[in-house]
Amino acid sequence: MSIDAHMVNSAATHPFSDVLSTTGNHPMARPDEDLYGGFTRFELELEFVQALANPYYLNHLASQNWLQDSSFIEYLKYLQYFNKPEYITYLSYPAPTLKALELLQQEKFRQDILSPDVVARLAEETVLASIKNR
Repeated sequence: MSIDAHMVNSAATHPFSDVLSTTGNHPMARPDEDLYGGFTRFELELEFVQALANPYYLNHLASQNWLQDSSFIEYLKYLQYFNKPEYITYLSYPAPTLKALELLQQEKFRQDILSPDVVARLAEETVLASIKNR
């Protein structure tokens, strides 16, 4: 399955798909923008980048060799635009999402995330950070 097909399938079955407008009705939408499975590219990228905050999902991507694919790594670099203030506001959990995106830029991390110990430590850090930031 291609990454685009994966993103479309993921967004279409998302429990909050009613919040992610099927008409592209969000501030970043353009009236002439193409839809993918009823969602704008921005909506799909937002959904995907937020999934990166989940260490278990990162482990899954690594175990499926996505984190060794040069095209996928370029896509992760492209997603760095979510660090810009005008895009951060769309992230539900900006700190863990942006931390994961930053870590994924490092080859060593992309290898280390295969370790259950690294996944568990990252998951614990994420939980502790969310409790601290309440």
